[in-house]
Amino acid sequence: MATPKKGRNASAQSKPGRSLALILIAIAALTGGMFASGHTKPRLGIDLAGGTSITLRAVPEAGNEAAINKTNMDTAVSIMERRVNGLGVSESEVQTQGRENIIVNIPKGTNSEQARKQVGTTAKLYFRPVIATEIAGGKGTASPSPSPTGSPTDKPSGKATDKPEATDKGSASPSASASTQGRAVTDALKADATPSASASDKGDKAGPSPSGSGGTAEGDANALQAKYAKLDCTDEKTRSSVGDGVKASEPTLACGKNAQGQWQKYILGPAEVDGTDVDKAQAVLNTQTGAGWTVTMDFTDAGAKKFANITGKLAQNQSPQNQFAIVLDGEVVSDPYVKQALTGGNAEISGNFNQQSAQELSNMLSYGALPLTFKVDSMTTVTAALGGDQLQAGLIAGAIGLALVVIYLLAYYRGLSFIAILSLLVSAALTYTLMALLGPAIGFALNLPAVCGAIVAIGITADSFIVYFERVRDEIREGRSLRPAVERAWPRARRTILVSDFVSFLAAAVLFLVTVGKVQGFAFTLGLTTLLDVVVVFLFTKPLLTLMARRPFFANGHKWSGLDPKSLGAQPPLRRTRRPVDPKEA
Repeated sequence: MATPKKGRNASAQSKPGRSLALILIAIAALTGGMFASGHTKPRLGIDLAGGTSITLRAVPEAGNEAAINKTNMDTAVSIMERRVNGLGVSESEVQTQGRENIIVNIPKGTNSEQARKQVGTTAKLYFRPVIATEIAGGKGTASPSPSPTGSPTDKPSGKATDKPEATDKGSASPSASASTQGRAVTDALKADATPSASASDKGDKAGPSPSGSGGTAEGDANALQAKYAKLDCTDEKTRSSVGDGVKASEPTLACGKNAQGQWQKYILGPAEVDGTDVDKAQAVLNTQTGAGWTVTMDFTDAGAKKFANITGKLAQNQSPQNQFAIVLDGEVVSDPYVKQALTGGNAEISGNFNQQSAQELSNMLSYGALPLTFKVDSMTTVTAALGGDQLQAGLIAGAIGLALVVIYLLAYYRGLSFIAILSLLVSAALTYTLMALLGPAIGFALNLPAVCGAIVAIGITADSFIVYFERVRDEIREGRSLRPAVERAWPRARRTILVSDFVSFLAAAVLFLVTVGKVQGFAFTLGLTTLLDVVVVFLFTKPLLTLMARRPFFANGHKWSGLDPKSLGAQPPLRRTRRPVDPKEA
């Protein structure tokens, strides 16, 4: 049994070049991929790049505290991630904290300001029919017609048409006269107060107004009109509270900006369609019809029926009651009008959009429906300068630690330190290239804890070299010459290294699974560098030491090689072979 084992050792000893070639090819391939992809630096997290950290607190509807559960919170995190990442902020972090909080970290960069606004817009998305609207502070009721978008912050207004009729043009129907407007609004509110008017109330029996005021439908309509008359959408506090506590099945008031950037106030009917009924929305540049940027919507089967029903009703009305408002977080983000029932399960909102405004609206339509309402508890701006100072301090500490390790290796292992230092450089090259490539691949962002994990990994990697070197030196103390000592020391050192790295990787994996936020960055980096330690030791350190053992400087035990038999306490003559041993001992 000893003979085959010796043969395998001889084979492994005679072909270390294959392992070295393999790892060098891997480094070259990773480096080439890094430059080819254009991602030559690791993606930085919010603490290093700067940005905004937002803490959102879940607020359940009255009497529905059970809605705050893990399923709904995970759903909200998923929607928020898609919302900000849909704007190109792919390095953002969204995660739960505790039972009812969500932390959103948005690094500074392209579209980060827009993403920050949309993250704070966390209420459910509804499609409500417009009953009345006017410029805030103005008199009479008017319908905003499509007009050019004045700035990126302006809310576009458009029309909804079936996709086959995307070329249809036109303007809103003339408004009703001021003398008949009040009566028309009251009649519309009274009609919307019946259970049949709302898609969400189909199962309810006919009865009193759902507003809960206890009065007649006409009384409720008059009360809502009185509030509408006093509503000042130019006041931020008023805007933030308008519509609070109103159910989807009730008429409500709302505010929104028109294409000219003016605040406009609305009376809206009960929600007929909600955000969960939108299957997909996207911004499209329509060059065939000359409509420019438009927003297309695809509905679910149930949503298509609801949308066909509401648009069929609206198409029979005059402006503004032929419009529906897309309401998100109590604010009207778009109020297109319709000319006919849209029954195809899809629709296109066209107006004078630009690319940014079309993408913003499509993003809201796609990712606007959350299972819970959220309030912003805190919003903190993180400067890159602070993170940069901390990173510099961390790198200095890492450099000092690395320098101490190198000094120790030089003083204690002398020539062997050359192999250890080269192994550290190979490990550093693999770590850097993988971090640079993992940024665009899986969204990995290098933050301060991740840097700490990389620094800790220096000790883990150095420990593996020391284990192997000491095993070789023990073999020499027993009277072996260097080349047999290198091969006989490897099986025992290999077991120790694997067990040690397995424990480190297991700790990193557990830490990654049970923690959130930046601590996960530390755990991920620690786990990655632990795996790389195994790769480097097996494919670089051991083969390189095998090659160096053939050099006279190491093979003859030069006093500066770190393998001098005399300094190690070995008694000559040195043995090049060893008595047969039980294979289980090797």
